[in-house]
Amino acid sequence: MCFADKITIIYSNIFYILCQPKGEFIMSEQNKKIELLGSAPIPKALLAMGLPTMIGMMINALYNLVDAYFVGGLGTSQMGAISVAFPLGQIVVGLGLLFGNGAASYISRLLGRGEKETANKVASTALYSSIFVGAIIIIFSIIFLTPILNMLGATKSILPYAATYTSIYIISSIFNIFNVTMNNIVTSEGAAKTTMCALLTGAVLNIVLDPIFIYVLNLGVAGAAIATAISQMISTAVYLCYVFRKKSVFNFKLKDCCFSKKIMSEIMKIGIPTLVFQLLTSLSIALINKQTKVYGDSVIAAMGVVTRVISMGSLMVFGFIKGFQPIIGFSYGAKKYDRLHEAIKTSILWSTIFCFIFGAAAALFSSSIISGFTAGDIEMIQAGQTALRANGFSFLLFGFYTVYSSLFLALGKAKEGFILGACRQGICFVPVILLLPAVWGINGILYAQPIADVISAFVTIFMALYLHRELKSAADVAVQISRNPQPDSMKYES
Repeated sequence: MCFADKITIIYSNIFYILCQPKGEFIMSEQNKKIELLGSAPIPKALLAMGLPTMIGMMINALYNLVDAYFVGGLGTSQMGAISVAFPLGQIVVGLGLLFGNGAASYISRLLGRGEKETANKVASTALYSSIFVGAIIIIFSIIFLTPILNMLGATKSILPYAATYTSIYIISSIFNIFNVTMNNIVTSEGAAKTTMCALLTGAVLNIVLDPIFIYVLNLGVAGAAIATAISQMISTAVYLCYVFRKKSVFNFKLKDCCFSKKIMSEIMKIGIPTLVFQLLTSLSIALINKQTKVYGDSVIAAMGVVTRVISMGSLMVFGFIKGFQPIIGFSYGAKKYDRLHEAIKTSILWSTIFCFIFGAAAALFSSSIISGFTAGDIEMIQAGQTALRANGFSFLLFGFYTVYSSLFLALGKAKEGFILGACRQGICFVPVILLLPAVWGINGILYAQPIADVISAFVTIFMALYLHRELKSAADVAVQISRNPQPDSMKYES
């Protein structure tokens, strides 16, 4: 039995004990997943689905911070290198989200309607498509690596380190694309524990390997990339063990791939907005790097640290929302509107409480946090603590915003989901980061994201009101149909 398989069994058993209700009769594992999505109490379902994924995403984000922490000890230019490489990695991950998140929304709704065979075809199609398209993009990125890094804001002193780190990281991203796709698909079938296990195993390994490859083996930034690559491979092994042990609802066979117009349109109408969100995230980071380029490597490195710290909180919220989405999709597909509304209210409350705690901690300890990523660069500390403090306070709004941007997509409302999802780091952020520095200097860069967060929250309020009116109408129609199942004309027949 392989190491990853043992880890999978250990974590699965732990969470089985924690989540198993007392006195419940033994059901098949697949039926338990469907029961969790469709009829378990909302708090229990959200915890069972969201908490494992949230923990996995937290550890995943933590090893991104650990990368930055150990690389920061090498120097400011090296720290700047992984900051410049970060948006390119986000683009590659976006390919996994294109097919994985696009499929996950459709799969949850199909399972809610009881269409398991179609759901299996969707899962297989998404997985193999993401690997094929990902391989093409990776090859393209390697060929044009230097121009891409220059476009992302690399200075002359940063470029050599960025090229070394990114060339290794991008090649190994084929495993990350597989992992991200499986992450979404496996969560959509109710197996959030497996997602947590895969993320946790890879992340812990990366934390252990980073100092060994960077300092003990003296490989520098290349060591950080190699450690990340090995960790991604191990996460892939965990997912493969899950599939080969036939724990999944799906078969993931190549012959089950179906590129019909219906399936591809359902995947793409949610997947494309998700990919655009990821591209906008990369664009926002690239624009920050380009704007800070005139202020030197220290400010680039500072903003890179701020991005990673806030990303840790963001990924934890996204992890929780990944558990929220299949519950919403299943409930919507099954027309269980009371359950849907309860899930929305509970998710907003829980995510907002978390965002308040995380944001307050980031703001209050901003100086200490930034200082941990540099050997004493005063300029980096000053810029970083100002930006982190502002981002920490505005992070309070992130949970509310993310619940609704994910909610639209989970319900299959691609247009509305695209508009709302594009606000925070696109529609609202891009004008701010392009215009504000011209009139406010470096402060325009440091406060750009918090300002965009506030604007996005106002947009969310208006779109949320529109959505709830629509859901209320749909619920009223469902109630009316349940009370009058026969056509009116039948009442007058003798």
